[in-house]
Amino acid sequence: MSQQDAVVTGAGGRSILERMRLDGRRAIVTGAGQGIGRAFAHALGEAGARVAVVDRDGARVEAVAAELAAKGVEAVGLTCDVTAGDAAERYVADVVGRWGGLEIAVHNVGVNRNSAAEETTAAEWEEVFALNARSVFDGCQAAGRVMLGKGYGKIVNTASMASLIVPHPQKQAAYNASKAAVVGLTRTLAAEWADRGVRVNCISPGIIRTALIEQSDELRPLMEEWLTQIPQGRLGEVTDLQAAIVYLAGEGSDYMTGHNLVIEGGQTLW
Repeated sequence: MSQQDAVVTGAGGRSILERMRLDGRRAIVTGAGQGIGRAFAHALGEAGARVAVVDRDGARVEAVAAELAAKGVEAVGLTCDVTAGDAAERYVADVVGRWGGLEIAVHNVGVNRNSAAEETTAAEWEEVFALNARSVFDGCQAAGRVMLGKGYGKIVNTASMASLIVPHPQKQAAYNASKAAVVGLTRTLAAEWADRGVRVNCISPGIIRTALIEQSDELRPLMEEWLTQIPQGRLGEVTDLQAAIVYLAGEGSDYMTGHNLVIEGGQTLW
């Protein structure tokens, strides 16, 4: 077999594990102060990226940035309410000004308010969509402008399996609709930007064990019922999502765009 065969020599002369590295890449993760976003920030940092930790809770921002620095990751904490005006333009400009560019943008921030559809208020609907959908568009737009100018970039949005099924028994019309909007936005941007080097994908987690569930008097009692709905028989852990974010952020996924990567222990199969 020819030594020029990329399967033998590795694409570009690099092994698959080398191609999974993110050395030299600059990343933003919103909602990185806790839960899934914190796990994403650590995964990207461990793979070699510089990471900007964006969250509205300043104490959490500094704590996660310090955790990353202790592991040898170059990190910065940016305290920001992503729903506020030109917030995305400002945090993207901060990162570009600080590090000279941006290759990876992860829009993970989100909120859920559990209420029956007939009882969901306009204020609740607006709050959920402002954080879960509008802030994602704002972040994609601001990061996309930078990436399109360079002809390369990876954008990853956090959607939910609620974009595919109606999780139950909890009632969450606004959340489900907002996450479906994230998938639609992801696919639209992927189509618009595919020929200009910017890849846009999303991850749809299932029910992930986080403090938001374990500390909720409303949701915690539902955990036993949820387990009966998941073929793997357990809730997801934030660490179950880390390999996916590294894959979607790196060159190994260069031929993948507009995809909704579902990680839910098989829950959408039933």
